[in-house]
Amino acid sequence: MIYKKQTMVVLFIIAALSITQCTKTDINKIPEHLDPALVAEGKDIFRFDSFGDEDFWSGLLHIDKAIAGSNNGGFGSGVSPKTALAVGLKVDAEALPAEIVSGIASGTVDLDDPATTLALLKLNAVVGVKGNFNPEGALTSIGITCASCHSTVDDSFAPGIGKRLDGWPNRDLNVGAIVSLTDNAQPIASMLHVDEPTLRTVLDMWGPGKFAAVLFLDGKALKPDGTAAANLIPAAFGLKDVSLTTYTGWGDISYWNAFVGTLEMHGKGTLIDPRLNDASKYPIAVENNLGNTTHSPDLITSKLPALRAYQHSISAPKPPAGSFDVAAAGRGKGIFMNKAKCATCHSPKLYKDPSTILHTAAEIGIDDFEAMRSPTEKYRTAPLGGLFARAKGGFYHDGRFATIPDVINHYNNHLQLNLSANEKEDLAEYLKSL
Repeated sequence: MIYKKQTMVVLFIIAALSITQCTKTDINKIPEHLDPALVAEGKDIFRFDSFGDEDFWSGLLHIDKAIAGSNNGGFGSGVSPKTALAVGLKVDAEALPAEIVSGIASGTVDLDDPATTLALLKLNAVVGVKGNFNPEGALTSIGITCASCHSTVDDSFAPGIGKRLDGWPNRDLNVGAIVSLTDNAQPIASMLHVDEPTLRTVLDMWGPGKFAAVLFLDGKALKPDGTAAANLIPAAFGLKDVSLTTYTGWGDISYWNAFVGTLEMHGKGTLIDPRLNDASKYPIAVENNLGNTTHSPDLITSKLPALRAYQHSISAPKPPAGSFDVAAAGRGKGIFMNKAKCATCHSPKLYKDPSTILHTAAEIGIDDFEAMRSPTEKYRTAPLGGLFARAKGGFYHDGRFATIPDVINHYNNHLQLNLSANEKEDLAEYLKSL
């Protein structure tokens, strides 16, 4: 158990499950009930608004100084583009001017120099990271945005560099490694009632594509088996008709955006949730009154409608041609609807109802550790659109099943479906086609 003592929270962004082609919002294809102007506003918020979280990332953690390095007014060796890419940060190729593109291609732009990272930040090219500079061009602070976790790129220019894929989970992002860049870890360790080496050990345990969303509410750093109590970064696409947007059904998309923006990104917002006042379940939240968090000015609440509109405009991506067997997928659909009983839970109609989208751990045949950390004490049925795009890191909230066949085998055993080998293969192809 790790406990936090003050009102600072080291969490990151969450919202619901995801990765292929460039996913852009086509204004002409926005559902009729979504206002294009509101969607455009939400897109800008999603990509570039830090909600005032610079006070945390720079004021407390000094991540800006770690990025700059001692040669650029910071400390240490700095963070070069190669290092940034290695910890899963992405670069928006469409934000790069022609001379930078040609320089990267020719090798004249030094990707081992932290000064190049600063140049990319000035261009707003580092996905999900907002750099703020003074008139002399020195980095003064950085913040993070929704896109840091819920966008990636299509690697069309180079690995980690390409066109944005908003809504896709960044399963390469090593959140723990990024936090560990701080030279000021002791205040966080003290807040968590641990020493600094223990804090850094916990951060290192998360690994790429995972983070501990509830750690600073209930203090549980480890699962009963001793592994990190961290979950996969979820997708933020295909959520328009989904009533609950998190693995364990905490709330709708606007609730979770407020929760994440205020408590996890550590922005300046408002979160009033009496459920967090349960001292036995959320001792850290109660200790710090997190269920009654307010800031003035509030930089989040007024932006929630636009943010929701943009997220609801992002459809689940379609799998690339040739990535599945069409004939087998056709047969697999019938198995999905009937013998395998998948449609009993995975129905678009059921996704809309909070009472039908939630299931107990016993119903789905897994442990209840993560479910019991949530107010619902249940697991949410995952929407299956764009399933291929969130395969990296595995399936389920914690990636416990490495592949689609592993998921199928689990349910075949748990529900005693008696699927044949061929039926399993066809069902897998259908799931890959979604």
